[in-house]
Amino acid sequence: MKRSSVLIFLGLMIVIISCGGNDNPIPKPPTYLELDMPDRTYSMYTDSCNYSFEKPAYFEVNEVRGSECNRDISFGKLNGTLHLSVIDMDTSLAAYVNYAIDKVGEHKIKATAILDTNIIRDESKVYGTFFELQGNVASPFQFYVTDSTERFYSGVVYFNSRPNYDSILPSLNFVKKDLLHFMNTIEW
Repeated sequence: MKRSSVLIFLGLMIVIISCGGNDNPIPKPPTYLELDMPDRTYSMYTDSCNYSFEKPAYFEVNEVRGSECNRDISFGKLNGTLHLSVIDMDTSLAAYVNYAIDKVGEHKIKATAILDTNIIRDESKVYGTFFELQGNVASPFQFYVTDSTERFYSGVVYFNSRPNYDSILPSLNFVKKDLLHFMNTIEW
């Protein structure tokens, strides 16, 4: 019994001595993702469907197969796309606005907040609403712009990644400014 007590005592001493040392752990500073955002330079883009806007250099406008005026606008290395639908109005404005709002409402289950910004540019006859859907939603931005009588443009943004709001927030903030710039510079 005495021998086993001595062995246990020696074993504990070895463990205690091996855990000690003069090195104090140093906490690591917080780190952040380094994002290389594209340059924010604008040029006038004029579409064959009779509208124009100031386009950021990283926006790449592509025609949608099977549609004359709908466009997919790629965000390049930000890995997202704006799907722009151009609709000639043939019924009341309320029907189109309600449809756009219903599409935003489909994301209420996942959204932690839905913020809206109204765009009213009477001099250019441009009216619309920009919706920012916060949280892990499939589409973080949706909007519509209209002249209220003939044209209704609906936009939906998707990023080609699994929705993780915290991870893509810097990209969202960057793109949001350019989407609002689009809405504030569109002309018929």
